[in-house]
Amino acid sequence: MSRIGKIPVKVPKGVTVSFNDGVITVEGPKGKLTQNYHSVVTFEARGDEIVVGRVNEEKQTRAYHGLYRNLLNNMVIGVSSGFTRTLIITGVGYRAEVQGNLLTMSLGYSSDIYVGIPGGITVTADASGKVVVSGVEKQRVGQFASDIRRLREPEPYKGKGIRYDDEVIRRKVGKSGVK
Repeated sequence: MSRIGKIPVKVPKGVTVSFNDGVITVEGPKGKLTQNYHSVVTFEARGDEIVVGRVNEEKQTRAYHGLYRNLLNNMVIGVSSGFTRTLIITGVGYRAEVQGNLLTMSLGYSSDIYVGIPGGITVTADASGKVVVSGVEKQRVGQFASDIRRLREPEPYKGKGIRYDDEVIRRKVGKSGVK
C-alpha cells in the first residue's frame, strides 16, 4: 500500500470536492480548481475526509495512487488557505517593484528586467528586497518563484542575487592575496 496514498485528505469547512467523468473539482473561499484523473484511482468521501483507493496492484497504479492523493491535498489546501513563496533580493542597488501586472527588477545588469505576472498569481514587493509570490495552485506559484530566482541566482562569495527565504547559501572564502 502506498504510504502517501493511504493517508486520508481532510476537507475543511467551506470547501466542496466533487468527482465526475474523470475530473476532480475543488471549490473554496479562494477559488476553484480542476484536475483530470486516471480511472485506476477511486475516491470515497467519509465525513469530512476523502480516502483515495486503487483498482489493482500494478506498479503504475500504485504510482497514480500517491500522485492523485497529493494533487487532491494540494488543491484542498490551495482553495482554503493558498500557497506562498518568499524570495529575498540581496545586493547593492538590487530592487524589485510591482507596477500593475508587471514585476520590474533591477539586478545589476545594464537594464531593468520586466517580468509579466501570470493570471491567478499575486506578487508583492517591498523596499527591503522581499518579494512574495502567492496563489491557489502550488505548482504555478513554485514555478513562477523559480523563474524569478533564475534571473540572478545567488553567488557563493558575497551572497548577492535572489534566494528563497528558507534557502541557505554556502559561502566560500575568496582569494587570500598570495605573496
